[in-house]
Amino acid sequence: MTVEKTTNYGNISVSEDAIASLAGGVITECYGVVGMASKQVLRDGWAELLKKENYARGVKVRKTENGLQIDLFIIVSFGVRISEVVQEAQKKVKYVLEKTLSQDIDSVNVFVQGVRAIQ
Repeated sequence: MTVEKTTNYGNISVSEDAIASLAGGVITECYGVVGMASKQVLRDGWAELLKKENYARGVKVRKTENGLQIDLFIIVSFGVRISEVVQEAQKKVKYVLEKTLSQDIDSVNVFVQGVRAIQ
């Protein structure tokens, strides 16, 4: 699935992996977010913390008639209000993706896979 756009100069195609990497980079900059987690929790229930080059593994992108739906899997910092962190992260990801892609974002769903203490 790609996002297609036609301009006077030609066609632009943005891949799902590019959108996922952009969304992962934006959400990891949000206050209270330790990092991205894999979409699939490991067998023993531990969430794997992803490195920068693997952010796409923690994001699902779906295209609907109302726009894109983004699912983000994150790990939050210990001692923060999870609801506040998630709300601000949703706002920031939606804003940046809409401005960058010139595409409507239907929803940004955030799944908290774990809580980590920062040393």
